Amino acid sequence: MSDTPARLGRYVVRRRLGSGAFATVWLAYDEQLDSPVAVKVLAENWADDGQVHRRFLEEGRYLRRVESPYVVPVYDAGELSDGRPYLVMAYADQGTLAARYDPSAPGGGTPPTPGQSLAVLRQVGAGLQALHDRGVLHRDVKPANVLFRTVEGSGGVQVRAMLGDLGLGKALDASSRLTMIAGTPSYVAPEQAQAESPDARADQYSLGALAYLLLSGRPAFRFTSLQQAADPAPPEPMPGQPEAVDAVVRRALARDPDDRWPDVTTFVEAVSSAVEQSLGPVDDGPTLPWLPLDPDVTHAGAGPTSSAGRGATSDERAPVGGRAARSASDERAPVGGRAARSASDERASRPRSWPYAAAALVLGAVAATGSFLVARDLASESVPGLAVVTDSSGTLEAQVPGEWTAVTGDDGWRAPQDDTEYAALSVGTARDWTAEASTGHGVFLALMPGSDLPDRMPGHPECDTSAAPYSEGGSQPSRTVVHSGCPGGVTVERVVQVAADRLLWVQVRSPDTATANRVLDSVTTRGI
Repeated sequence: MSDTPARLGRYVVRRRLGSGAFATVWLAYDEQLDSPVAVKVLAENWADDGQVHRRFLEEGRYLRRVESPYVVPVYDAGELSDGRPYLVMAYADQGTLAARYDPSAPGGGTPPTPGQSLAVLRQVGAGLQALHDRGVLHRDVKPANVLFRTVEGSGGVQVRAMLGDLGLGKALDASSRLTMIAGTPSYVAPEQAQAESPDARADQYSLGALAYLLLSGRPAFRFTSLQQAADPAPPEPMPGQPEAVDAVVRRALARDPDDRWPDVTTFVEAVSSAVEQSLGPVDDGPTLPWLPLDPDVTHAGAGPTSSAGRGATSDERAPVGGRAARSASDERAPVGGRAARSASDERASRPRSWPYAAAALVLGAVAATGSFLVARDLASESVPGLAVVTDSSGTLEAQVPGEWTAVTGDDGWRAPQDDTEYAALSVGTARDWTAEASTGHGVFLALMPGSDLPDRMPGHPECDTSAAPYSEGGSQPSRTVVHSGCPGGVTVERVVQVAADRLLWVQVRSPDTATANRVLDSVTTRGI
């Protein structure tokens, strides 16, 4: 069976545009309005996670709050027969800034002119200011989230820049109550990387990093972890730019938010003025397309044929962004070992994002997580009441109470830093065992890229007491913090360095510290 559904709701699906940690985006066709659209669908393996479900819908609500031509519009929302929500948005037929211009990649595209750079900064800045005016933070401004779309005006067809992907977006009035560490290391503001309460100045910092890239032809920072982004050194002077332009961009990239520009609009006006004072007028205003129409980018094409419209409901049974859902019996690991998988199961298996909301939201913060090695073979130790669980690659293993295997995920995950698949394992007493208010128990293990242990560990405001983090040396140094008085008892976070460039993050939620310690002591990695 093809992984491409025939329809999503009333929209005829043409092809997959891309997949991320939380969702898959499809190019579809609105037959009623005779128009191509992009349909973003929550990934199949997150379907039963209430927290992720709500967060997905929040993106649509945030986008609907804003009436700006420079923010991707949401046209519709719906729910598939399996309960997964979807958002119907404008189709960005000219791709992203990351796809059009990446100076760090071979053949990374033609550098934009100063006028083109200012045009995209003005348009993205206008979209960002519109979000802020409506009380919404973006929190992930970066080249991949700058989308381009053809629009028709009095001057003919032009290319417009828009801000998209508010998957990390957050209402400003909520940002002080609950802060989740997220973002892209080379573009995230230090205070956001440190899990402080960000405000609109954090988005300005990200726009400053974008301005540095466009105007200088190279990124301001080359961070690979949020730990590095949390304490950045000032960037080097912008090559090829006058001191006045450099000073304006540097102010947006100030370490202290109080030293930045008052708002995004003021920053964009300042950088525009500095560039034009140095080079003279470079364009006629923000309507200038930042780049010409790109004929190599795939367009929507003709509408679907009548045959494509048949089978209006057969679509939704096809897996979107992942393999077919496993049954409850498939998800339950037998005590003493992982459920056996057939050869056909292995062939059908694909990298999955994890049924673990907290992980996907905090991982960037612990971008230095390490793996924990115990030199013994747990598989040979059969202990009554305990289960040995492993990930599908056999890299990660732990021994847990048998009741913790009610829900198991073992197929790997994609780290937010580089979107590469790494070994991961999640087992728990219920699907929501990682939710803040949950009394469930379980363990999450995930390998990630990183060469240093983090200075800061994930916080747990739902717990009454958090002990000071402690570190251990040796061949595999680690950092651990214990939280007590949690809804389910005790939560322990541990990060261990298992290789020069590899870390393992371990989170255990347990009824008591004794059980948590037994699980921590049993964690094993192989082949790293």
